[in-house]
Amino acid sequence: MNRTTLSLIAGATALAAVTGFAVLSAPDPTAADDGVEAAAAHLPVERTSLLCPTPSTSDLAETTYTSFTPVTKGAESEGRAALRSATEGRPAAEDAKDGDGDDPAEDGEEAADGEKAADGEEAADGEKAEKPVLEPKEPGKPAVADVSGGEEPALVGTAEGRLAPGWTVQQTTEVAAGLGRGLQGVNCAAPDTEFWFPGASTATERTDYVHLTNPDDSAAVVDIEVYGKDGVLETEAGEGITVRPHSAEPVLLSTLTDEEQTDVTVHVVVRSGRIGAAVQALDNTLGGDWLTASADPAGSLVLPGIPEDATAVRLVAFTPGGVDADLKVRLASPSGLITPAGNETVHVKGGMTTAVDLGDVTRGEAGSLVLTPTGRSVPVVAAVRVLRGKGDNQESAFVPAARPVGLRATSVGNTAEGSTLAVTAPEGTAKIKVTASAGSEGGTPASETYTIKAGTTQHIEAPVPDGVKGTYALTIEPESDGTPVYASRTLSVTDDGLPAFTVQTLPDDRGLVAVPKAEENLSVLQR
Repeated sequence: MNRTTLSLIAGATALAAVTGFAVLSAPDPTAADDGVEAAAAHLPVERTSLLCPTPSTSDLAETTYTSFTPVTKGAESEGRAALRSATEGRPAAEDAKDGDGDDPAEDGEEAADGEKAADGEEAADGEKAEKPVLEPKEPGKPAVADVSGGEEPALVGTAEGRLAPGWTVQQTTEVAAGLGRGLQGVNCAAPDTEFWFPGASTATERTDYVHLTNPDDSAAVVDIEVYGKDGVLETEAGEGITVRPHSAEPVLLSTLTDEEQTDVTVHVVVRSGRIGAAVQALDNTLGGDWLTASADPAGSLVLPGIPEDATAVRLVAFTPGGVDADLKVRLASPSGLITPAGNETVHVKGGMTTAVDLGDVTRGEAGSLVLTPTGRSVPVVAAVRVLRGKGDNQESAFVPAARPVGLRATSVGNTAEGSTLAVTAPEGTAKIKVTASAGSEGGTPASETYTIKAGTTQHIEAPVPDGVKGTYALTIEPESDGTPVYASRTLSVTDDGLPAFTVQTLPDDRGLVAVPKAEENLSVLQR
């Protein structure tokens, strides 16, 4: 076998290791050349991991987990998936460090010596494992689990085989009253080593937690940096935070600094290991929601899907370097790109958090913010806080800068009423295919194709499965070569006049891995 052949095999193996295990078999002959990776084949991943943060501490919380895997050509014929408590599998010695004096074998559980644990399932060391919170059985159909109260743990999920490509889990919590009342939603995310959260707060009226979840068998060490309007805030308690194996650590942001600031940017950096991270932002009067990480720092950003009835929009931006950034602010409306009067540009000082009130920038039409450099490109992260409602009946949610849809994005937990899909194509006209799955309790899948004109945001009344029962999933697949598409999904519930809602951006679902195409016949051995 010659050097070229060996290099091709090594390249495919390296890509599989970086992005998730891939099925190294023949490429799908039906896969179209999408223009994103012209020299690569896209193969289904074999294994996917997701982390769901602790949903709530409220006794009034009602949480729903919805899981979905799209049917993917070329995927394996068998597979399995499960969401379990993040603490399952923690060594007994770690349990003993909880500091409450409790016996780790309490309630029939035994951490390491082979005696029985909860629910009677066999685990790796002869102990009994807890029953999974959710255990999906097949691609193409959502699986749903409901839990109640404020003692539910963070979850760790793993999907393998046919259930791995594009596996997506939505965590949605309704809190009837009290701090953070309303609708809180978050897509369970893959573990990583760095996260940016512009839009967090240490103000008196806010209670913001940075949720850290460690899925691994070794401890993770994490630094939390906080940047305000004048630069970095002193946060000695934020350095060297240890997140024990198989555990979740909620860190109250206000305990890291004495400074009260309405808008801050939180930077989570993992020194060792890997974690899942998300900010739970709870307001005394404006409800609450999850603030997920912004897209990686970049010169241009897109924040898709600001609801048409937004009554206030606040943009928070931050540039990590020491160089200032000047950004052009535009709204991709249904009719095209427009510049908000009085907010044509925003100046972001290097290393400092900048916040701008954009008011009712959408003026009754759904839109997406598009931020581009006015001159020199400087990496920036950004998010907006959106308010709906008036007076005492107001609710808040966040839209961070998003990654493109890529090859395919997946949204789960949709309902026939209350789900809205927003799609924008800032750089050119794009065509997308939207498929509604079968419902969790019945229904027939349906698909529609839409054209998104250049510079516009389209509020799509997404297709609904025929005879749908329960919730369903939506998959978005761009069909235009080289034209980036950005999307988000808004879930809305009206309860006693309160416009409760939550927004999730829809990046690529990581179901396919790019593997270089071999130009030679690899079955031929060459000297």
